Amino acid sequence: GTAMSFAGIELPSSTPNASSVSTPQAASRAGGGATTELKAGANGHFVTDADVNGRSIAVMVDTGASMVALTYNDARAIGIAPRDSDFTHRVNTANGVAKVAPVTLDRVQIGEVLVRNVTAAVVEDGKLNMTLLGNSFLSKLSRYEMRSGRLVLEE
Repeated sequence: GTAMSFAGIELPSSTPNASSVSTPQAASRAGGGATTELKAGANGHFVTDADVNGRSIAVMVDTGASMVALTYNDARAIGIAPRDSDFTHRVNTANGVAKVAPVTLDRVQIGEVLVRNVTAAVVEDGKLNMTLLGNSFLSKLSRYEMRSGRLVLEE
């Protein structure tokens, strides 16, 4: 199969507790595009709820990941149930090599910011602790900026 890399991927050892989940704040619309600002959790990670295909799941923004990587359980929760034969690619993760099933997400929304037709991969069960929002989402934004513990996303 083709290799896909989640370069520099660092998976949190445990799922963050609810208190570290950042609630998106609607920021000012300077350029006319919707903007959302996230605050880093205690561990420095940007964790928030995202609306994916109409269902809410917790995600961690990962600028080092090449694409959105869905945990198997989150994929099921949003109505994506890949068959064993769909896991056609392999990726290197901090937890070793994992098989993934390529998918396209109709919509991914954080706060006011909405991105459509996002390339993603469902990671085989047990190989990923939390869904990662990687560059297949981030690259479709007009900009994103990280500074002093805040991450600004602009549609």
